[in-house]
Amino acid sequence: MAKLIDELIAKAKQSPRRVALPEATDADTLHAARAVLDDGIAQPVLVGPVEEVRAAASAAGVDVGDMELVDTSDAAAADALAERYMSAGRERLVSAKGARRKIKKPLNYAMVLEDLGDVDCTFCGHVNTTGDVLMAASMMIGLADGVDVPSILALAQVPGFAGPEGDVIALTDCGLNPEPSAEELASIAIAACDNVRAIMGWEPRAAFVSYSTDGSGESPSIERVREALAIARGRRPDLALDGEFQLDAAIVPAVAAKKVKRQSAVAGRANVLVLPDLNCANTMIKTIQLFAGGKGYGHTLSGFRRPVADSSRGASVEEMVGDIAMLVLSAAE
Repeated sequence: MAKLIDELIAKAKQSPRRVALPEATDADTLHAARAVLDDGIAQPVLVGPVEEVRAAASAAGVDVGDMELVDTSDAAAADALAERYMSAGRERLVSAKGARRKIKKPLNYAMVLEDLGDVDCTFCGHVNTTGDVLMAASMMIGLADGVDVPSILALAQVPGFAGPEGDVIALTDCGLNPEPSAEELASIAIAACDNVRAIMGWEPRAAFVSYSTDGSGESPSIERVREALAIARGRRPDLALDGEFQLDAAIVPAVAAKKVKRQSAVAGRANVLVLPDLNCANTMIKTIQLFAGGKGYGHTLSGFRRPVADSSRGASVEEMVGDIAMLVLSAAE
């Protein structure tokens, strides 16, 4: 089967972007940086104490001689960056002293570079926790207007799956919101539809997934999914959104024909699965990877003013490269 990563890379190569890598002392991050530069996917910008980065690269056997390095230990440069950041014309969540203190950390330094447009996007999370990444992005970049919560859209390639987009399907939210409210779930679904159209060029059809199909079950969790669907439809009547559907009713036409006794543009043909909570989403992604031999790509955080990726600490270098390609596509949009 053709690899999804190859498709993402081919599209990213058409418009490579500058990607800040604030975890530049990590061996996997350095190998991913080398790969995306060599393949023309992105222009990596290694952010960190320059001597430590060079030592880590030497230990990992990665040549960084042709990569841009931003030295976070350069006090004069950090002072100038903090001053630019505070003078850039946006309301800030930190004071001038706070900004200078925070950019001692490469993660925050990279976010400030992105906020100011010195880089196009930031790839992190292979070393830092999701909480660290969210705090940095929220504090230094901020949420986009009208967004309730950030979320994560993942693209999964599943061997043997024959869906409307071949063996690839989109899943959300795959990493951030443990138990989203109805309003938050609606926002997550809308962001996923917009992202999948931008990144993959698909016409999104989003199914709100549950253990019930069209009222076959009743519980507060199912009612929350139904309410989320109604809110999302009210906000974006232009999108194809439907549910609540069990997984098979969402993606298998024959099952949808039996279980969904009405017209639906989504049932049996969904290419975006809106998962009800993080228990379900995390388990589904890991099931695809561990039992089906599938690959998951796409830790781009949806909802921030500028694109940021929260990589999985368990991601392989190949998966990191795919995630960077998706991040580049988000930045291009």
